[in-house]
Amino acid sequence: MELKTKYQYTYFIYPFVVKTSKYQKYLLNILKNDKFDIKIFEKQRNIKMYQYFLPKISELLFSGFSFSEEKKKQLEAMPKETASALLAKNNCNVFEYKLKKDVQGKTEENGIFFKITKIDIVCFKSGICFLLMKTNIENSESFSDVLNFNYKFRDIKQNGNVLNSYDKIKIQTDVFEDMNKLTEFIEKITGSAFESMKLDIDTNRFLTYSYVCIDQQSWNEQKAFKDIEYQFVKFANFLPADDMVSYEYSNYTDFSKWKYAKIGISKQGVTLFTSDADMNNYTILPDEFENQYLFTYILDLYKKYYLKKLENDFQKIKQVKKARKNFIEFTKKLWIQEITDDEVGAFFNYNVVKTFNLNRDYKKIKNQYDVLYKEYNIEKNNVILRWIFVALIVLIIFTILNFLSIS
Repeated sequence: MELKTKYQYTYFIYPFVVKTSKYQKYLLNILKNDKFDIKIFEKQRNIKMYQYFLPKISELLFSGFSFSEEKKKQLEAMPKETASALLAKNNCNVFEYKLKKDVQGKTEENGIFFKITKIDIVCFKSGICFLLMKTNIENSESFSDVLNFNYKFRDIKQNGNVLNSYDKIKIQTDVFEDMNKLTEFIEKITGSAFESMKLDIDTNRFLTYSYVCIDQQSWNEQKAFKDIEYQFVKFANFLPADDMVSYEYSNYTDFSKWKYAKIGISKQGVTLFTSDADMNNYTILPDEFENQYLFTYILDLYKKYYLKKLENDFQKIKQVKKARKNFIEFTKKLWIQEITDDEVGAFFNYNVVKTFNLNRDYKKIKNQYDVLYKEYNIEKNNVILRWIFVALIVLIIFTILNFLSIS
């Protein structure tokens, strides 16, 4: 039986890197673009986010939590050049794109309709940034449409017309006219891929973060999850609807803390598969997944790319001293910090870290740091010994001259 969806959304996430020396200028360009607003998180309006993240992580991710009303007004009133300089000092800034109307996707009558409902940019002080684009499929309850859409849309950066070649999917947009215009929009925001390629970021594919709630007729007290598990496997692996799933080749981690919901995590993205047999799955959980868990995922992605950046910097002789300092700061401010006390959030974070092999990558960088630190200390000690030797020679010469003059 064809699975039916009751609710669905997918975030397509595009990581990109701005050169550190150009980061403030990049923020200035964003501020000058009247279609972007800085997103300031407030305790009252974002109380769940504030309670979910522990204080030090909240401070790192959401500087707005510490903004007074006066500071917010000053930020809005000051010249954009001054504002960009101020924001460049924040550990992280979030900007939201003002969509005046739905970015409407149209296809043939038997194709897929979709809309883009949100576009955000998350930028860290290091220049590592993320473009987040939220999409919803329109006028369809078919789970197969979700599978096909996720499978193809994440590759639109490879070829603007890639969607036209699969399952009669032909997308035209009201605002961007066609997919080429959308890719142009993305490239305009993200700029050159040169810095991203240094960190081995795939610049031709989106990461995918997808939520779906299916009709309880397919998953309830009488109908077990195992009967539709193959559908979850395709969803978690971002495979098309007609893919013949082979469980042994599935490359993802899954876990569940709920009766009718299961999370899948892979290096390609994150999925949450639920049933409306539990009311929580179409009321509370979608919001939590879109906010708390999404920013947990973004933070872990940031760790992944920043560790790669540190690894690169340790290879450059001129960057070693700065890299050592940055590694210490990263360790103190982020790596050793717990993200949340929330049980599910902590377990989610654990599984993302495990999937990314972040502990292995951190250990690799630490080993580089330890070797360079020892070499630095040896070199430092050698310099000190040389100076001591020179000082002794000078002292001996001075003593001899002094003795001769007395004689």
